[in-house]
Amino acid sequence: MSVLNGKEYLNFLVVGVGGQGVLLTSNVLSEAGLMLGLDVKKSEVHGMSQRGGSVNSHVRWGPEVFSPLIGKGEVDVLLSLERLETLRYLDLLHPESIVIADPHPIYPITVSAGKRVYPEEEDVRSWVAQVVRQVYWVPGTQLAQDLGNAKAANMVLVGALSALLDVPEDVWRQAMKRRVPSRFLDLNYRAFEAGREVVSND
Repeated sequence: MSVLNGKEYLNFLVVGVGGQGVLLTSNVLSEAGLMLGLDVKKSEVHGMSQRGGSVNSHVRWGPEVFSPLIGKGEVDVLLSLERLETLRYLDLLHPESIVIADPHPIYPITVSAGKRVYPEEEDVRSWVAQVVRQVYWVPGTQLAQDLGNAKAANMVLVGALSALLDVPEDVWRQAMKRRVPSRFLDLNYRAFEAGREVVSND
C-alpha cells in the first residue's frame, strides 16, 4: 500500500519536550497504521520528560517492519512540536523528507538563566530549509490555544500530516478515538481539523 509518494514503508519521527504529548501523537500514528493493515513498530526515548526535557518517538509503517528504530537519513516525516527540537534531528532527514513543525518556543532552563541563547525563528527556518524542500511551519500551539487548550497542539500537527498522506480522514479520527481520553476528544478533533486546513490552504 502506498501512502506517500509511492512509498511502501514510511518512517515517522515525533519530537518535542516533556508534557507536549509526543507519546500520544506516536500512539495515534501507530493506531492509524494498524488500521490500514500495516505492520507497525514504535520506540520511545523519554529523556527528562517530566522536566521539559527532550522526548522523541520513532514510528515505522510498512508491510513487514523488523526494527522500530530509524537510522540516519531515513526519516520520511518529522513532526516537531517545538522549534529547537526541530534542529536536533536534521541529520536523520533526507532531501525528500517532509517536516511539519510548530515554531512555538519552549525555553530550556539554561536559556531562562541566561547561560544559553535560544535560536531565532528566522534562523531555524533557514537552517531547516537548507536540508529539506518540503517544510510546513504550522502554528499548532497558537491554534490550539485559540480552541481553548494549548495541549492540543500535537493534534493540530497530526491534522496537518493527514492532509499530506493518502490515508482516509476517518482512519485518523478512529485512531484518535481509540487513543485520546474521551473528555478531550472533541477538542482534539477540532485541533485536527485546524491543522488540516492550514496545509490544505497552503
